[in-house]
Amino acid sequence: MKTVFPFFLALVLAACGNVPGAPDHTFFQMAKPAALPVSEAAPFRTPIVVNLFAADGLYADRALIYALDPEARELRQYHYQLWTDPPTRQLQRRLKRMLDAASISPLVIDALPASQAALRISGTILRFERVPAPDGGSIASVALRMRVDRPDGTPQLDEIYHADAPAADSRLISTVDALSVAVDEIFASFHGDLLQSEVREHAR
Repeated sequence: MKTVFPFFLALVLAACGNVPGAPDHTFFQMAKPAALPVSEAAPFRTPIVVNLFAADGLYADRALIYALDPEARELRQYHYQLWTDPPTRQLQRRLKRMLDAASISPLVIDALPASQAALRISGTILRFERVPAPDGGSIASVALRMRVDRPDGTPQLDEIYHADAPAADSRLISTVDALSVAVDEIFASFHGDLLQSEVREHAR
């Protein structure tokens, strides 16, 4: 009896792990980021720190989000479709990579001691979801608040950016690609505003 019981226990556990019809989790990563214009000479001489993005409520989770209505007043989470990393982390890494490739500063990094002088970029996710389109398709809608603080802690730039991108088809991977496009559009606008803000700083 002592020999038989472990055998049946193993069968029960195996059966629980293979429930017919149980959905599998699918994990998504954003598409490769678009390239920003490369600066011939770094416009910023101080290091640039890209902080972890902030998010409240649903946007802080790994689950993909979709809206039930075009105005996105009713939102839901997919139960088995998840980001490999939270969007807060993915957007931080993406912006850091894009700014570094654009040669905006000799050092673009994700952390430095608070005592070290640096330009610090903070982002907040306000929207990041799949929205039904009027024609029956889907739109990726993204809104981000982007703030840049000078080394002395005073704000140099504080703007809200919004971008929509149509999904190629009904597949979730197409929505992920569209979210990537919308994010890159926002980051391109932010990059331009950041450069302009530095020009104004030197003109003061």
